[in-house]
Amino acid sequence: MATNRRNWMKETALLAGAPLLWASGAHSATAAADPNATATATASSERADSGKSPFQYCLNTSAIRGQKLGIVAEIELAAKAGYQAIEPWINELDQFVASGGSLKDLRKRLMDAGLVLADAIGFAQWIVDDAGLRAKGMDEAKRCMDLVQQLGGTRLAAPPAGATDKADLSLMAAADRYFALAELGRSMGVTPLVEVWGFSKSLSRLGETVLVAMESRHPQAAVLPDIYHLFKGGSGFQGLSLLRGEAIGIFHMNDYPDRLDRAVIKDADRVYPGDGIAPLVPVLRTLMQIGYSGMLSLELFNPGYWKQDPMLVAKTGLEKMQAVVAAAMAKS
Repeated sequence: MATNRRNWMKETALLAGAPLLWASGAHSATAAADPNATATATASSERADSGKSPFQYCLNTSAIRGQKLGIVAEIELAAKAGYQAIEPWINELDQFVASGGSLKDLRKRLMDAGLVLADAIGFAQWIVDDAGLRAKGMDEAKRCMDLVQQLGGTRLAAPPAGATDKADLSLMAAADRYFALAELGRSMGVTPLVEVWGFSKSLSRLGETVLVAMESRHPQAAVLPDIYHLFKGGSGFQGLSLLRGEAIGIFHMNDYPDRLDRAVIKDADRVYPGDGIAPLVPVLRTLMQIGYSGMLSLELFNPGYWKQDPMLVAKTGLEKMQAVVAAAMAKS
């Protein structure tokens, strides 16, 4: 695959610039390489100056998973709560289809609700060393991308599923494998997003995740950072300033309490944005400075929230995201 990747790069190097380029806070480092980067940063700055949020808001269905509503009800709830997008899990879409649901009908429901499918969460084992398992993983990725494409979506999460306990995974080999995944996505109109998983022994840090995306040298390479995972993995948040906005496919929002350190904190400990100690205002200011103007997606796994009214959880999460964004805008 490495040889094919390098040959492909020679043939397409002049066609498009990869989105994973370094950037200064003002985007000057990327302006010459991609005029759109400056335009994106300018538009984001203008929205901040006007008081309008530079971001859009998305509901990851994990936040209300415990209520077991089903994807149809989740779409209705997300729209009524005021979100612009929804981020479902592939298993929810599979359950919908298995129960006789039509993806064409589901896409219409999304459109009628005024929502977009920002991303979908799947677990294809595209990154593993075992060639047989990896081939099956690519088949699964293709199946997931097909579901996303039929619903009008353009992104699929690509976490290091199957390799989380492998400390000696070659990141350069992973980059070649991500190239193959991104090529599959390019043929289907769906961009896979390399996801930071803080509990992983392979892609636990932002730098490792960016390396895989960057060294794939694919023009559509992008990453999926997450507040909780950046803390859990130990990389912190300063590295976000070295990216440009287009390098981030979607950004997962949450917070974490001060009573737990990263060695023991779990997904279930996530709390609403602003209810913990994460430096959300500086992080959001960084995202604005690098020109990110995409989705902030509320991803929570708190069993306490799952016992509450799902509309209350969705609205509370949105209001708290909007509050920290407003605070970041006020200080920018």
